Amino acid sequence: MATRDIVVLGASAGGVEPLRAIAREMHPQLPASVFVVLHLAPDNPSALAEILDRAGPLPAIAPEDEQTIEHGKIYVASPDKHLFVEDGHVRVLQGPKENRQRPSIDVLFRSAARVYGPRVIGVVLSGALDDGTAGLIAVKIRGGLAVVQEPADAFSADMPRNAMRYLDPDYVLTAQEIGVVLNRLVLEHVLPEDSEPPSETMVEEDDIARIDPQTILRDDRPGVQSVIACPDCHGVLWEIQEGGLLRFRCRTGHAYSPETLISAENEQIEKALWEALRTLEERVALRRRLVRQAEERRLTALAAHFRERLKEAEALAETLRDALLHGTRPEAVLGR
Repeated sequence: MATRDIVVLGASAGGVEPLRAIAREMHPQLPASVFVVLHLAPDNPSALAEILDRAGPLPAIAPEDEQTIEHGKIYVASPDKHLFVEDGHVRVLQGPKENRQRPSIDVLFRSAARVYGPRVIGVVLSGALDDGTAGLIAVKIRGGLAVVQEPADAFSADMPRNAMRYLDPDYVLTAQEIGVVLNRLVLEHVLPEDSEPPSETMVEEDDIARIDPQTILRDDRPGVQSVIACPDCHGVLWEIQEGGLLRFRCRTGHAYSPETLISAENEQIEKALWEALRTLEERVALRRRLVRQAEERRLTALAAHFRERLKEAEALAETLRDALLHGTRPEAVLGR
């Protein structure tokens, strides 16, 4: 009889300490395999595997592509690579970013849920925005267990709180408690009938994350076409509704949960505001030159005309400059 022997953990900002606390509490002969995604800078090497290896009794490694899965090991995602769980081995692949992250928590959780169903325990730890929520929903849909770090125990409570908004976790615990409880949960027996087969959407999204050509090149997409453009590639986003969470994915595979999409759109608005400020400053410089030229030629009426236009440009530039300097919300600026 199978047990809950697949443990997937996801963390972002402030996630190293809870991961260390969990690793420290794990049993030396843990009858399960543990997989970790921590959001990482793509251009720098990561020491997370070494940190977790020293933190507790289980060996921790950054696996190679197609490496065999073994009980009693911690497999840590590498920078700029997604970590997928397959039947008996892992895949380490580039793939499109999800929630603007690679590695992505949702990618790991969804792949594990697809293959192992009720054998999976998903754990969302400290982090900003909402990567991990969709993946934890996938784990629950397939009959697995959902564990969330107590928000008050998290350095950044966004990820735990967003997960709790969309599902009822089986456990809400401090990081240290999670490590202790996992030792017990991995011993629980499960039956194949404890779970429905993975949905067509779950399978398709997992394949898209791997850039599967047969899936990517299909005309149809999971969900309903929206009117929103992808912040990364500017293609059309499709709306996907699963487990009460509305998400978005484009043709090339970029995917967003709500909070991440809002954050990405705000970044685009801020970029547009900086570009607008540059244009206004150029307009101010041009009109000052036109005023000087008109004054030098004693064209009084024309100089007065350009002075009025100059005042308008200076006022608009000052409004944008003040908003960008003090962090005024973009919609407040656009509404003025």
